[in-house]
Amino acid sequence: MAEELPHRHATLDEVAALAGVSRSVASRVINNAPHVSRAKRESVGKAIRKLGYVPNPKARALATRQAGAAALVISRDDPEVLTDPFFGQLIAGVAGALEEADLHMMMCVAATPRGRERVEQLVRSRAVDGVMLTASHEDDPLARIAEEGPLPVVFGGRPVDFEPRWYVDIDNVGGAREATEHLLARGRTRVVTICGPQDTEVARSRHRGYREAMTLAGLTPRPPETGDFSEAAGAAAMTRLLEAHPDLDGVVAANDNMAAGALRALRGAGRSVPGDVAVVGFDDLAVAQLTDPPLTTIHQPIRDLGREMARMLVGVVAGRSAGPLILPTHLVKRSST
Repeated sequence: MAEELPHRHATLDEVAALAGVSRSVASRVINNAPHVSRAKRESVGKAIRKLGYVPNPKARALATRQAGAAALVISRDDPEVLTDPFFGQLIAGVAGALEEADLHMMMCVAATPRGRERVEQLVRSRAVDGVMLTASHEDDPLARIAEEGPLPVVFGGRPVDFEPRWYVDIDNVGGAREATEHLLARGRTRVVTICGPQDTEVARSRHRGYREAMTLAGLTPRPPETGDFSEAAGAAAMTRLLEAHPDLDGVVAANDNMAAGALRALRGAGRSVPGDVAVVGFDDLAVAQLTDPPLTTIHQPIRDLGREMARMLVGVVAGRSAGPLILPTHLVKRSST
């Protein structure tokens, strides 16, 4: 005997649950949108018939505007950025979360004015349901274009010059503070830092964490040297720091690549690590385990960063409320300290 259907109207969430798919997939099936497998369409159809679901006209009108895709935009001038292991992990996190939501991923590297123009056209044409924007710099035109455009935008890392509605970031201040405090606890009192580009919030925040730890310990923060997050920049910055502060006994680098360069420069200058100088990086990328000695570093959950960016965007597109999210870091001790 067939089960009696309830008298109240079934909801889209109930259809999705019975069909074993996400809400966004159920919505796209109902609205005959692309990018849904035949099996999922059949499951949703069976659930609709069993529950007697009738689409809400207003919700249906909104859903028909969905494109079934989201864009990850990396705002960097160097197209080689995709070879950086950081972005490899970030992309993997984004892709996994979008796959869970049955959304396609479109990726853009805005390395030229023409690239930025294409991203602007993408945003304004509504070719995607939303945008994730990362690696933005101060006065980045893409950040403003995305923020003022018609689509929801989730930022990976807070921009320098304004507070967006939706972003996911790492506790950069707390991580750099912990790195510095670790060196101080090891008896290092002449600690210097290698910062990233100061037109990025991530670099400014990590420098702030170093300054806070030094000040709280009653020590005067030393002027930093700055690099572009590359190993070569770290080596060059370390050489300059040795010239300016020959008595230094500890280094906090803003990422692992620059820390690896610092280790190379220290070796070239005849300084032993950690005997003469202790070094801490930031990221906990694979390079941290391959340096000589292996690098003490701050672990940041890069894949989780990408995953949470995508999940936040999916939620916003679906009409759920969301706010900024800060992910924690922790120290990973190895032989460089």
